[in-house]
Amino acid sequence: MTWWDLSKKFKKQFAEIFEIPGDVLLDLPKIIIVGNMQLQIENHHGILEYTADIVRISTGEGEVAVRGENLILRNLLSDELCIEGLIRTLSFD
Repeated sequence: MTWWDLSKKFKKQFAEIFEIPGDVLLDLPKIIIVGNMQLQIENHHGILEYTADIVRISTGEGEVAVRGENLILRNLLSDELCIEGLIRTLSFD
């Protein structure tokens, strides 16, 4: 087990004991999907790619890819973004 794995394990246990949301302590993205037309991500680290067919977002756990049609960034803040359009797939890399 690496140092990084031990650190994440400790933080996860700490969050559970003190009932702190994991997205806050563990640098996890919080993703809210409304049907297949809107997706909100909190706690992101930036946009890697943006076209009408794909939006790739960097997170503390890697990359989130949203694929679909007519995708647009409705909101873009330093820690939150909103994507609208016809969402076909959501993947984590």
